[in-house]
Amino acid sequence: MSLMDTNRLNFDTPSALASALADRVAAELSVAIVERKQAVLAVSGGKTPELFFHYLAKADIDWKNILVTLVDERFVPVTDDRSNERLVRSSLLQNFASKARFYGLYNPSITAELAAFSAASRINSLPRPFDVIVLGMGTDGHTASFFPGGDRLKQAIDTESRALVLPIHARGLKEARLTLTLPVIVEARFIALHIEGQTKLDVFERALQDGPVEELPIRAVLKNTRHPVQVYWSPNEEEKQITDGTHSLFDTVSV
Repeated sequence: MSLMDTNRLNFDTPSALASALADRVAAELSVAIVERKQAVLAVSGGKTPELFFHYLAKADIDWKNILVTLVDERFVPVTDDRSNERLVRSSLLQNFASKARFYGLYNPSITAELAAFSAASRINSLPRPFDVIVLGMGTDGHTASFFPGGDRLKQAIDTESRALVLPIHARGLKEARLTLTLPVIVEARFIALHIEGQTKLDVFERALQDGPVEELPIRAVLKNTRHPVQVYWSPNEEEKQITDGTHSLFDTVSV
C-alpha cells in the first residue's frame, strides 16, 4: 500500500459521520459473520467515538457472534473515567450490542508490562485477521498508542514484530498505555480512521506526504495496510460549517 491509498469521506456534522460509520461497520461485521460465522471488531477510545458507539449499539445485527476488543487502553482500572473499556461498556455494549463478547486489554497487574503480557494472551485467542478496526488520531499524529517519542514506538510499529500487545510510556502521558502492535492492525480486513476537526485534517494531510514515521506515527498504518484506509472526517462541534452554498469546501468525497 502507498501513503496515498486511502479514501476520504467528508461529512457536514459529527452526527452524520457517526451514523454513516456505524452503518458501514455494521455491514462489514454482518458480511464477516456470513462468511466466517463470527466477526472481530477493535475500537479506539477517547471522546471522538462516543457518538459512533451509540449509533452502532443500535444496529440490529448478529451481535452474539461478534467479538469486541480495544485498539489501545490506558493502564488504569475500569472504574476510572479515563478507561477505554469503561467507555466501550457504557456506550457501545448497550442495546443490541449488549450481546457481544468483550475482550479488554486492562488487567490489575503490578506493572503495565505484566498487563501487556496478559492482554496479548487474550488477543491471541481471537480469530485473525480482525474484520474491522476503527482508529482515531491525535493532533500529534499518533494512532493507537503509537506516540511520538514513546519508549517502545520502534518495536510497536515494526512490521516484523511478533508481539501482539505492548506497553508504551511517553512524555506527557498521565499513565502507561497498552496498545495493539502495527502487524495486528494493518492486517485487518477493513480499517476506518475517524477524525474530526480542521486541525486533525491538516495533520492527516501532512501524514500523506513523505516524512519520518516516528514524527507522525499514523504514517505507519497508512504505509502498511493490506486494504485502503477509509477516512471518515467532519468538522468538530466547535467549528462553523464552511460551505460554498450547498457544497463543502473540504471536498474529497462529500456525503
